[in-house]
Amino acid sequence: MLLVCLLLVESVIAQNKKAAGFIRQSNHQFISGNAPWYFVGTNYWYGPYLGLQNDQQKGIERLRKELDFLKAKGITCLRVLGGVEGSGAINGVQRVTPALQPQQGVFDDAQLKGLDLLLYEMGKRNLKAVIFLSNNWEWSGGFLQYLNWNGMLTTADMQRKLNWDELRDYTSKFYSCDSCMAGYREQVKHIINRTNTISGKKYRNDPVIMSWELANEPRPMRPAANDDYLKWTSSTAAFIKSLDKNHLITSGHEGDMATDGDLPLYEKLHADSNIDYLTIHIWPKNWGWFKENTLAEDLPVVSDRTTAYIKKHVQVAEHLNKPLVIEEFGIPRDGHAFSPTATTTVRDQFFQIFLSAWQRHKQNNGVLAGLNFWAFAGKGRPVPGQVFWSVGDDYLGDPPMEEQGLNSVFDCDSSTWKLVTTFTTSPHK
Repeated sequence: MLLVCLLLVESVIAQNKKAAGFIRQSNHQFISGNAPWYFVGTNYWYGPYLGLQNDQQKGIERLRKELDFLKAKGITCLRVLGGVEGSGAINGVQRVTPALQPQQGVFDDAQLKGLDLLLYEMGKRNLKAVIFLSNNWEWSGGFLQYLNWNGMLTTADMQRKLNWDELRDYTSKFYSCDSCMAGYREQVKHIINRTNTISGKKYRNDPVIMSWELANEPRPMRPAANDDYLKWTSSTAAFIKSLDKNHLITSGHEGDMATDGDLPLYEKLHADSNIDYLTIHIWPKNWGWFKENTLAEDLPVVSDRTTAYIKKHVQVAEHLNKPLVIEEFGIPRDGHAFSPTATTTVRDQFFQIFLSAWQRHKQNNGVLAGLNFWAFAGKGRPVPGQVFWSVGDDYLGDPPMEEQGLNSVFDCDSSTWKLVTTFTTSPHK
């Protein structure tokens, strides 16, 4: 009798989600209404910050025009940043501003009005949001900031440029720092329990949100932290489910490249019952798959490695019977240039790999359910002669620690958008 009651309750919950327009997961597919849902999206991490600019009217106008542009190109899902922890220099760069959590446990709710606006405007255009709730990397504060707040990383060390081994050593401590993880959970709870000041909807009841993501690219960073890392992902996913049973949850994981080739660790993480779908990221430059001065010549190698990376993670998703989303992939413009006037021939060929794979899965009801390319820069433009971001500059797709224009896809990149719309607006898509 108890089992029957539980099944009835689950059935009612599923029907309510369906009626309310939430994206659901059923086995290896996303479901919208009665049909499988496959999407092409982009990373738009700065979207919540456009409505917070000093010239608010200009920022809001840019936001609306960019959302209209994306809608017209068939983009249906945006991956965005939930909030910044702390302020000032971190790991040798200026982090994104303004901060949602300027001090641990102190929240500036005015900064969430930008996310309120973004979700409201997305809802009018039937777009879905993936919100990542913190960051493994420094450009939005993230785990380094929690370590600093809790005495695990001095302010001087947090602010200076750390070498790779130092960054790995420090960040790996997050997963065994109880006070750090507790501070992170406070931000998670604060965001999920938010009521949108424009729509009046609680975030946990808003179908514009597709999913909550534990963090951007959470890694154990050191093999010694693997067990603590797995405990954190599992307990955090369960914690989010206890706050919000309407939305999907995912990890934000990059794939086995982030765990020194440990594919079983990747599979174990995503086998957790509270993780609804798998993610991977693919970064040929960061992973040394090409040389800056021979990008075009190295494209065949990049293509082969990209295809192989997708394939092995698709196999994991098939084994777990869950959807897979490639939620970050990017490559520089031709000649490793940063200017929007530079061509994108290699990038377009690179993007073709992902779009073609996604289309095959869509046509055959496969596990590769979504793409979010990195990253939309819309109407923003880099400052001529200035390599890195400064406060007051246009937000681009490239975070502050990266060259502005490096991986950004601008609204003027006509050949890239022609390629994307071939897949998103074709009657045979």
